[in-house]
Amino acid sequence: MPDQSTPPPQPPQPGPVPELFTWEFAADPYPAYAWLREHAPVHRTRLPSGVEAWLVTRYADARQTLADPRLSKNPAHHDEPAHAKGKTGIPGERQAELMTHLLNIDPPDHTRLRRLVSKAFTPRRVAEFEPRVRELTDGLIDRFAESGSADLIHEFAFPLPIYAICDLLGVPREDQDDFRDWAGMMIRHQGGPRGGVARSVKKMRGYLAELIHRKREELPAEPAPGEDLISGLIRASDHGEHLTENEAAAMAFILLFAGFETTVNLIGNGTYALLTHPGQRERLQRALADGDRGLLATGVEELLRYDGPVELATWRFATEPVTIGGRHIAAGDPVLVVLAAADRDPERFADPDALDLGRRDNQHLGYGHGIHYCLGAPLARLEGQTALAALLTRLPDLRLAVEPDELRWRGGLIMRGLRTLPVEFTPSRR
Repeated sequence: MPDQSTPPPQPPQPGPVPELFTWEFAADPYPAYAWLREHAPVHRTRLPSGVEAWLVTRYADARQTLADPRLSKNPAHHDEPAHAKGKTGIPGERQAELMTHLLNIDPPDHTRLRRLVSKAFTPRRVAEFEPRVRELTDGLIDRFAESGSADLIHEFAFPLPIYAICDLLGVPREDQDDFRDWAGMMIRHQGGPRGGVARSVKKMRGYLAELIHRKREELPAEPAPGEDLISGLIRASDHGEHLTENEAAAMAFILLFAGFETTVNLIGNGTYALLTHPGQRERLQRALADGDRGLLATGVEELLRYDGPVELATWRFATEPVTIGGRHIAAGDPVLVVLAAADRDPERFADPDALDLGRRDNQHLGYGHGIHYCLGAPLARLEGQTALAALLTRLPDLRLAVEPDELRWRGGLIMRGLRTLPVEFTPSRR
């Protein structure tokens, strides 16, 4: 009987494996992902952090993997020594005691915590939040509309979801700029000072602990309509749901962290895709001018598929030996599903490298699949649709201010997004 503890050798491949995780790769990873899909669809590689992990690139394998209960979200199942586990999550979250959030836990704790937070993201609650998202969107555009130029990442795509999620959490308006600074350090972690992310996480943790304490003392006996999310979490922990303060702080932290960067990238990547596909952009502008928002809805789904905000799904760890795409995965091995590769799989999507805003058969994996499907997806879709519609309507001749090859993509493993997006347009009055 063969030794099951030793994985079989990687099958022979035609030519060298494309170089991954370089700056050139970050600018356009799709040719490399196409090679992996065809020749090494489940591929073991060494990541920039030094951790070895399996990359899953085909749609069918990806969808199966995302829903497989044998693949745990808990880093405790990682087979590397404890000191290396910090390489597989958000920098600083372990030291700041923010590990007990939805991206790091499995059922039944995941089920319990997700049930509590899901109340904030029901279609009704998100619809009630739409006027505030429109107000934020218009207010941000007002700040640069008269100048004729802007960096759409730092002046628009970045602040919009920060302020929106802060409102949803219940962070007072006077404190939201602090959150913007901390979040900015997280999103710039490749170019910021060493240890800057961990320091920002620690500051955010201290603030959240203080805010939770203050809100608990001021909590009214009965919830008001549209009660903020942190108050709702406190109320749940005080009424039999057994939510600890660490869990409440970790939940608020991950909703902010996961809720803002994905939307920054959805707006940034989506705008860039439209500006570099003028036919599709004009098609959407015509539909908006005619009062038809149907193309906006399918268009945002296509932008999520075509060049989505999350390149790789967050970490999973095999709790027992599993087989994915014919490859043996040992217990303890990290597995990363490459959403960007799966969503361009020609076995699942017709003409996958083409941008088609009217694409109907579009069950993309941009927000995941299974029990860890992105909880904030309805809010992100609302923000994406509102932002793109406002930009194309209020700044109809929006155009890139630099050549596409001058743009730089942020280095990182999970997220995919531009560092800057300089644009020009005809100045407009309010």
